[in-house]
Amino acid sequence: MPLTLYVDRGAWRHHQMCVTEAEPDLVPVAKGNGYGFTVPVLARAAAGLGVDQLAVGTADEAASVLGCFSGDVIILDPYLDRAEPSLSDGRIVRTAASLDAVRKLAGHRMIIDCRSSLRRQGLSATDLPLAAQALGGQQVDGFSLHLPLDRPASADPAAETVSWVKALTEAGFSVRTIYVSHLSRAEIAGLERACPGTRFRPRIGTQLWLGEPNAVEARATVLDTFPVQRGDRIGYRQTRSRQDGWVVVVSGGTVQGVGLEAPRTLRGLAPRAKELLRSGLAAVNRTRSPFSWQGRKQWFAEPPHMLVSMLYLPRQVEPPEPGTELPAELRHTSTHFDQVIMR
Repeated sequence: MPLTLYVDRGAWRHHQMCVTEAEPDLVPVAKGNGYGFTVPVLARAAAGLGVDQLAVGTADEAASVLGCFSGDVIILDPYLDRAEPSLSDGRIVRTAASLDAVRKLAGHRMIIDCRSSLRRQGLSATDLPLAAQALGGQQVDGFSLHLPLDRPASADPAAETVSWVKALTEAGFSVRTIYVSHLSRAEIAGLERACPGTRFRPRIGTQLWLGEPNAVEARATVLDTFPVQRGDRIGYRQTRSRQDGWVVVVSGGTVQGVGLEAPRTLRGLAPRAKELLRSGLAAVNRTRSPFSWQGRKQWFAEPPHMLVSMLYLPRQVEPPEPGTELPAELRHTSTHFDQVIMR
């Protein structure tokens, strides 16, 4: 029985239409696990929005959407010569994030990535004259700035974007289009006033696909329920039950991304205190699961397995019957659902 993502199709589509209306120049992003929906599902949804471009992560993802999206497909991964499958479709737009990539892609469609304050990839300001020289007057599809999410007191991503427009212009480029991220509509409107003649296109993923939380719900199927007594050994690691209770086996394990976490940046005393408490409980093998029963998240009986998770319920709690579906609070960008049901 599966780990399922249920989608209220009407609410999901209504939210996407609202975002598209507010951001008419948006470029939807569909990459990785497709925010839990899969990349082809998002590509078809983007086609229904009437947008002219779609951004994907890799060349393989680009190949998977060419048949279900008729517009341009932008590959966000930096281009590396001979490191991707050959794609001859004229709708493919690659990302050049180095001088070498600019030289290798000369004569082909490309977006030049500028190294923003994120400092992840892209050309530096000093690289720009050399890039312009390498292109010999070729007009590129645009330039991109991937901007940070968090904004310290000194950060001003809109001003940073204006400085890049100036640097690109001084290097000899005609700056007709810049792809940006994590800027508000008001900030983009300000950029359009500050840089007339330049089109600013926001690349949007999370806000577009997951911005209406009431439209999506993850549920895990209960596969088995059985009683345990205090001292009984449980699971692969044979930990002992602390008291009488129930073990509930549910669909969803590490293969689907359950229990896997990325490091987090913590700021402030309260988040740090919560993390210390969570770490202290984990040190004595007590970890809260993402699965809920009777309105409360339940404890893992032991770490998730590949395809299933084992939960522990106290004896006084009436356990769910096999076949019941438990709500699951999962990170959509790292969860691979067994099925996605639109309803």
